[in-house]
This record gives sequence, structure tokens and C-alpha cells, in this order.
Amino acid sequence: MIRWKAVLACAGAIVLLAGALPGTALASGTATDCCGGGASWATGNKSALGTSTTTSSPVWFTVADGVTSEVFYPRADVANMQDMQFVVTDGSSFVDLERDATNHVVTMPDEKALQYTVTNTAKSGKYRITTDYVTDPARSTLVRNTRFQSLDGGSYRLYLLANPSMAGGGANDNAWWDGSGLLASGTETLFGGAATTVVSALRVSTGFTAHDNGYSGAASDCLVDLRADKTLNNQFDTISGTGNVVQCGQIPVGTDTTFTVALGYGGTAAAATSAASGSLSSGFSAVATSYRSGWNSYVGSLKPAPASVSGDTQRRRAYYVAAMALKTAEDKQHPGASVAGLATPWGNFTNGDQLNDGYHRVWGRDLYQQATGLLAAGDTAQAKRMAQFLWNSQWIGSPTAGDGTTYPAGSFPRYSPVSGVSGASAQQLGCCEQLDQDADAILLAWLTGLTDASTYAKVKTTANHIVATGPDTTERWEEQYGKSPSSVAAEIAGLIAAGAIARANGDTASATSWESTADSWRNSLAGWTVTTSGYWGGHTYYERLDRAGNPNDGATICFDEGCFYEHDVTDFGFLDLVRLGIRPAGDTTIASSVAPTAAASDGNSAMQVTLPNGDVYFHRYPHDNYGESTSTCNGWPAGGTQRFGRLWPVLSGERGQYELANGRSAAVYLKSMADSANDGYFVPEQVWDRADVGCFGLGRPTGSAGPLMWAEGQYLRLAQSMDAGHNLDTPSIVKSRYGT
Repeated sequence: MIRWKAVLACAGAIVLLAGALPGTALASGTATDCCGGGASWATGNKSALGTSTTTSSPVWFTVADGVTSEVFYPRADVANMQDMQFVVTDGSSFVDLERDATNHVVTMPDEKALQYTVTNTAKSGKYRITTDYVTDPARSTLVRNTRFQSLDGGSYRLYLLANPSMAGGGANDNAWWDGSGLLASGTETLFGGAATTVVSALRVSTGFTAHDNGYSGAASDCLVDLRADKTLNNQFDTISGTGNVVQCGQIPVGTDTTFTVALGYGGTAAAATSAASGSLSSGFSAVATSYRSGWNSYVGSLKPAPASVSGDTQRRRAYYVAAMALKTAEDKQHPGASVAGLATPWGNFTNGDQLNDGYHRVWGRDLYQQATGLLAAGDTAQAKRMAQFLWNSQWIGSPTAGDGTTYPAGSFPRYSPVSGVSGASAQQLGCCEQLDQDADAILLAWLTGLTDASTYAKVKTTANHIVATGPDTTERWEEQYGKSPSSVAAEIAGLIAAGAIARANGDTASATSWESTADSWRNSLAGWTVTTSGYWGGHTYYERLDRAGNPNDGATICFDEGCFYEHDVTDFGFLDLVRLGIRPAGDTTIASSVAPTAAASDGNSAMQVTLPNGDVYFHRYPHDNYGESTSTCNGWPAGGTQRFGRLWPVLSGERGQYELANGRSAAVYLKSMADSANDGYFVPEQVWDRADVGCFGLGRPTGSAGPLMWAEGQYLRLAQSMDAGHNLDTPSIVKSRYGT
């Protein structure tokens, strides 16, 4: 095998073999040190993501820590890349990995398009790498345009390092060189028991002047090879078997070089290669113009940005990005199936050898929260597709196995793949039914006018199921079972909406029955869940949850750190009683419940945290452990001591809606949500809560999911509701019945 270093005249100077052209294979061979170390995903905090607005290009990209992270194809729940980034060396003194060796700046060339520019400047000051991200609206291709600049006049070698995790996992991949580009493939049994093959083709406009296919962490790994002596010695064309593979190709650069990288996908090598080659032939400028035009048209079809955000750059961009993020979350093969996030929270601590769904799944609750945000922003079409997906693809018509449970007829699973219930495994449907999700589906059907006879037949089954099994359920944080104010609020509103749909279909008897149950639960809820002997404040407030419906007994609720009295554990779920029109905004019990939740402490952090700049955030509840370890900064899946849930910006939005309902200003809560956004203007799942522990910046996103699509829907809803002067998602049918 010919070694590439034998044809280097000097460090950084590229000399082609006689007669060789850029892109010509200069060496051949097979890497035999199978099969590489374990794979993992990237952090959940995505600073850029996007896809075209066309359905003909089912590719989604994400960026984390300054480099390409998961790339999805052909569905929004199938990731095919762990990361892709550059390696820079001078051939003698250093080898830099782009993610770790540079400072990252993320910008948007156009705030009305999900096109991002990532500028990575070497911490050493030696070079700068500027990459512009789009997908090709006409093809299944991620297209990146990169400018490499030597800042100190030095000569450098640049390698593109790709770490594919094909068809949802990195353990069983193949990789090869086809004479002009790098290809990878993987076949996994994903949904419906069918084997899915995904092939990627990596091409560069300059051609690769050297290449390597190897196993992650092994001697054949390009990065391992380069770090050994600053030179790429291996140039393997293929690997000996399936494993966790890595690929790299050298790109010829001088002191200031611009080139385009195309990563095409398909079910076959020919299809992937055709996609990548076609995008390169079109040229980055044409592809980017088409991509940007599609997003501009979409944003132009929505309501104008409301006054609550239009005059401030941060709030306005967060608004536009929220709307576009929700558009991006929708799968292109299965209309209306919008994932909860294009991320795996703390993915760098999560095994990526096999499919891990992360948040690339469809939760009915999240879908409802997204849809009401889109309705507020003016996208009624996608909101209706979401409702149709729930009732046509996720509704369970006969007993169906879940993960350790059986979902009864009329229920909805905890979550599902974007293809819905059909063909999904028990594990892919999750562990437990949540009646608020069943009720949210009814509410969304009513909100979007999905009241036809066929849908009503399903609604009737679901409403009867809620009456027969409620009000107790696994609550919205999916961890505890009992009577939860937020869940019961959704059930009440759902039954009233079901009654309205029943009357539209001439079934007054069912409507009367469901409305009677809703009235009964409304009248009973305080007795079930309002304690008068709690620890906090004036001792009278809504609990987070009560199992027995006796909020003054000595029953306990247990968490990782121990067991505590139910009446001492609070959360903000009771605010849904106002948002959904079940209780008036001025309800004194709700008002008395706000103060203790603001003051409650788990011994480490208050439920409410006000930052020095005035932003207000909230924890979910005392003793929440769904977050990083304070002692080690490790992500939640890694465990560790001192692990706590951090601040959730979505709760700031919920509090804002409560204040708005009371006729008070919600501006600080909208501002807090916008200020929580990362460099790509995405509202994250959690932000850091401690100035004295430097895992992350105070008030800055953690390694949880960013964006959290639920939070993006909440932001849109609050912004538009502030301009309207009332909460747009409060169901008029519920508000009218209860006179709120």
C-alpha cells in the first residue's frame, strides 16, 4: 500500500502522483482491526438545525459544539451521523479536532430562514473555519460551504472527519471508497420489523486528495493515525466487516480556500451518490438561494411577528426560529408527525450503537403544545395535520402491547415513532398511558375542526375510556401516578370538548354524560389535591399529585433521593386550570398556590430563580433529578451524585400565561424565554441554575434537548396571546361552560 506521506514534498504542500487527478484513489487496502469502540450521540443542545421546506428532501441537519452532529434521513426519527468535523494539522507540531480546538460563533444570514453560518476560530489563533449550512430542496443532501483561512500565514493540512451512525446506530456500519468519494451504509431493524438500509455519499467540490476508512478508536481511525505522527499513513479503501466506522478525506487548501461538501443519502449507493453529485453540480449558491426562498415563503405565510417581539432582535429572532423549528419537527413521510426534538438529551452520555429514539418520537402532549403554538402563529394547516396524525396513526383501536403494559382501546401511547402505532414494537410505544395525552388529542380535534363522523367514533371511545379509568393517571412528567391537577385539568377540558364534538354529531346523550363527569371532577379536584397542612407558605395549596385523594394524610411520594410527604411536594401544574378555562384567573386557591411554589426549595435550589438581569425561571418540582450532576457535570443518563433537574424555560411561559389571564404583564416571562435561547435562537429544555458551579453559564442551556419543541410552541403562544390580550389556547367551549 502506498503511504501518502511518501508523496508530500514538505509539510502542508500537496504533490499529486504523476497522472493523478483530485479525487483519484491513490492507495487501496482494507482495514482489518475491526470493530471499533462504542458509539454515542452528541449533546442535546443544538445550536443550529434545519431542513428544506420541501417534502422531496427528507434530510435534517443539526449542529452542536460548532460541528455537524446528528443528520436524519429518511425520517425525522432516524439519525445517521454522530458528528462530522474538520481535523487541522501543520504536519509537525499539532493535530486539532475542530470541535475542541476552536471557539464557536453561530449566526443567521437571514432571520427568516433556518440557514446557519458557524465560524470556528482556532484557540491558538492559527486558522479560521467558516461553514454555511443548508439542505438541497431538490435532493436528499446536506450541503455545507466552507471557507478555510490561515490566519498566521502558515501552511496547513485539512481533513474532513465523518463518524457515521447509519440507520439509527453506529455498531453495524460499512464504509468504502468508490474512486471519488466516501460511502457508508448500515442496515437496522427499525420500525415494523422491517430491515432499513441507509447509504451516505460524501463528496467535496475540490475532490479528496487522500482518504481513509477505519474503525473508531482503532489504529485505522484517521484521527488516531494523524495524532501518532501528524501524517495520514493509512489510506484504507474499505473495512473488513461491519462495525463503528469513521471516514476521512483530505481537502486541498491554501491560505484562503473555499469549497463545498455534499453529504447525500439514499437507500442505495447509486441514489446517495446521485444526490451528492447533483447538489455539487448545482452549486452552493443556487442550492442556498432555493433553500432560503422556501423558508422565506413559509414565514411570510404566517401572521406577522407580534408587537411583543417585533421591536427586539433577540425576542423577534427567537419567535421566527420557534415557528421554523416547529415546521422542521414535522416528518416528511408522515404528515403531522412532529417529533419532540431533533436531539437526544445528554446524548454524549447515551450509547449510540443501536437505535436510541431520544426525543425523536411523537408525544401526544408535545404535539398538542406544538400545535397550539402554530395555531397562534397562523399555521392552521400543520396544526390540523397534527390532529389528523393523532387520530389516524396514533390512536389505539384495540388492546396493544406497550413496554410492560397493554394500552386499551381508546387510548394513546406514551409516544410512538413518526409512523405511528402500526408496526411499532412495544418498546417504541413506551411504558404507560397518560390520560392528559388522550384528552389533549380531543382538544386538538375540536380546536382544528376535526369533528367528522369518522373521527367522532374514535373520540367517543376515548372519552368513554377517560371516564371509565380517570381521573387518576400517570402525570405529565411521566414519573408518578395519581390525581394530578394538570392531568385532571386536561381530562376535564377534553371531556367538555368531546361533548361539543358529540353534539355536532347529534349525540346529546354522550355529551351530557361526559359533561356531567367533567363537572364532578372539577368540583372534586380541590378536595383531592389541595392540602391545608402543607409545609410551604400558608400551608394551603395544590399538591403536585395525590394518590389517595386525601391531601392532608401522611402519604409519601418517593424519588431517587428519598421519600417525602405528598403534601410537601409542589409543582405548577395547577396553572392549567386557568389556561384551560376551568377556574377563573382570580381563583384564590390558585393564587395561594403560586407563592409556595415560588418559595419551595429542595435543599439545593429554589423552585423560582431570578437571575441578576431579572429573568425568571422555575424548576419543575422539589427533588427533581432529571438533569446534570452538580459534582461532576455529567449528563443525566450517566448518573452521579448531586444530580438535579435544572430550570425549564417552558415553565416561564406557563407562568406568563397565568399572569396574562389575570390582566397583569407577562413581559418578563416572554423575555426570560427568549433570553434562554442558545446561539441559534432555540429555546432549550433546561438552563443552568447555579452561579457557583461552572458546568454551564448561569441561565444558559445545559446538555438537555435544545430546541425543545414544546417550549417553542409555548413561546409562540405567549407572544401572540400578549398582543391579543388574552390566552389564545383557552378553549372557548370550556371557558363558556364554567364562566371563567
